[in-house]
Amino acid sequence: MTASNIVLVGFMGTGKSTVGKQLAEQLGWIFQDSDAALEQEHQTSISDLFRVHGESHFRALESKALEHILARKGQVVATGGGAVLAESNRACMLQNGFVVALKASPEIIIQRVSSDTSRPLLQGNLEERVHLLLEQRKSAYDFAHAVIDTTQLTTDEITALIIQQAEI
Repeated sequence: MTASNIVLVGFMGTGKSTVGKQLAEQLGWIFQDSDAALEQEHQTSISDLFRVHGESHFRALESKALEHILARKGQVVATGGGAVLAESNRACMLQNGFVVALKASPEIIIQRVSSDTSRPLLQGNLEERVHLLLEQRKSAYDFAHAVIDTTQLTTDEITALIIQQAEI
């Protein structure tokens, strides 16, 4: 399978944006971050979209943005951590790209996101929220073509694995 896009899914803090930027650069493709596209389109932050309109409205906007982004080819797309929750999003990703789920240990995720106050789903006790959300989403990324645990890998190692598995 030669991929028309590479779609990175996974829980927050697993490396989607970091890996996605490097991978796009290596492939000479465009990097797209679905959350950044939403923020740009609506001229506000993800946190504000959540706070003002609620999660269900945000998820509907996220689905539209993802569909729009994946209509093009030659991209590495980093999705928001919860984009996989909607069946229509999963189908769109599978239809329009090679989907790679990035995973990491809870401890590494907590370490990576601990200084980021802009994540609306992590308000309150960080460790509790991460463990709860990981438990709730433990099977949410199983639809991906490939799964890579980023806990012990460098960005270079992860991008090389993705290129190899996507046969690009």
